[in-house]
Amino acid sequence: MTADWLEQIKWNERGLVPAIAQEVGSGKVLMVAWMNREALSLTATSGKAVYWSRSRNRLWRKGEESGNEQIVQELRTDCDNDVILIQVEQIGGIACHTGRHNCFFRRLEDGGFRDIEPQLKDPDTIYGG
Repeated sequence: MTADWLEQIKWNERGLVPAIAQEVGSGKVLMVAWMNREALSLTATSGKAVYWSRSRNRLWRKGEESGNEQIVQELRTDCDNDVILIQVEQIGGIACHTGRHNCFFRRLEDGGFRDIEPQLKDPDTIYGG
């Protein structure tokens, strides 16, 4: 695979592109993260999701600490080439660092956001709090 396809991506001013991880089968959006060229290239070649951590300022291999890897089934881009969709098999059933299946577990109700999905595992047991 040549890297020419990376030139088709519309990277932002920081050299990043948003990436949506979607669970194969259920279609559920698990999380949104950022990728730089290296992360996207590694994701495509390794078959495992790799992101760019803005808080750590380094590559972040999904599951490197938790073991909850994302196995890539398909990579897509939107019509403007400025968002990546990664269809994944979520290993361990937990995509969110809060110990939930996905990061979209809060819903607006009665003027505030409320947790509506269960925590499957205590983050301290995942990351050694």
